[in-house]
Amino acid sequence: MTTPSKSEIKKRFIAGAVCPACQAMDGIRMWEVEDIPHRDCVHCGYSDTLNADGNVVPNEIPTRVNTSALHTNKIQKGQALQFFPNPKLKK
Repeated sequence: MTTPSKSEIKKRFIAGAVCPACQAMDGIRMWEVEDIPHRDCVHCGYSDTLNADGNVVPNEIPTRVNTSALHTNKIQKGQALQFFPNPKLKK
């Protein structure tokens, strides 16, 4: 099955729907890609995917394991620190 292009996807507003992120009413749009329902909010940019039961499919939390190696291999140079003895401490 081919994926429809952006111009072929028809997004429709859901009357009375409240955004789960910003609580704004009448800003939720829904559309389907390959029979998978998606929704987003035009007010705050929130978006998610729904399963067959209409429940939100949780997104995978980005970790060092599942993110691209290009983004995580940035070597940051350390800064040298100089420690001074605390004059209030007695030896």
